[in-house]
Amino acid sequence: MEATGPGFRKELTSKLLHLHFKDDKTKVSGDALLLMAELLRIFVVEAAVRSVRQAQAEDLVRVDVDQLEKVLPQLLLDF
Repeated sequence: MEATGPGFRKELTSKLLHLHFKDDKTKVSGDALLLMAELLRIFVVEAAVRSVRQAQAEDLVRVDVDQLEKVLPQLLLDF
């Protein structure tokens, strides 16, 4: 399987995009897949970093879903 970026394969990125298209026949170019994969990578890294900072602010040594849930609303607004 061909990777478009660290952790995101073309097939996965394409499937995620197509889940939100109204027309099943919509095509996505290779460049668009590369761009979307990079945006997904940035989003995931940013979510992880913010979750770590939230855990540190709470004096925790582990990041849990609770910290991710706390940072997601602001993260979604920033993107």
